[in-house]
Amino acid sequence: MIASLADLLSAHSRPTTAPLAPERAARLLALLPDWALEDGQLVRRYPFKNYYRTMAFVNAVAYLSHNEDHHPEMTVNYNHCVLRYTTHSAHGLSDNDFICAAKADALYQQAGA
Repeated sequence: MIASLADLLSAHSRPTTAPLAPERAARLLALLPDWALEDGQLVRRYPFKNYYRTMAFVNAVAYLSHNEDHHPEMTVNYNHCVLRYTTHSAHGLSDNDFICAAKADALYQQAGA
């Protein structure tokens, strides 16, 4: 069971077809204070100093997404990127969304953006 940020970071995405109960989604969201729920999706905007840093992050998230087999919707601009996670097979949010969101945050912190 995922109960901490460390649990999210050490977990891996798994196939799922059932959406999270709203109470569980709220508990997991509390572990990711920079994220928000918008229209049933887990969303965060990442600011950057320039296009190069934005694209480096986007490429790192693409690599992460490939490894986790869970892909966000990405909106890329010159100095920011927006990630939106949802699990299509579950028709809502799953643990996978929160796992990948936590790992994207770790990438962002490592980049020192």
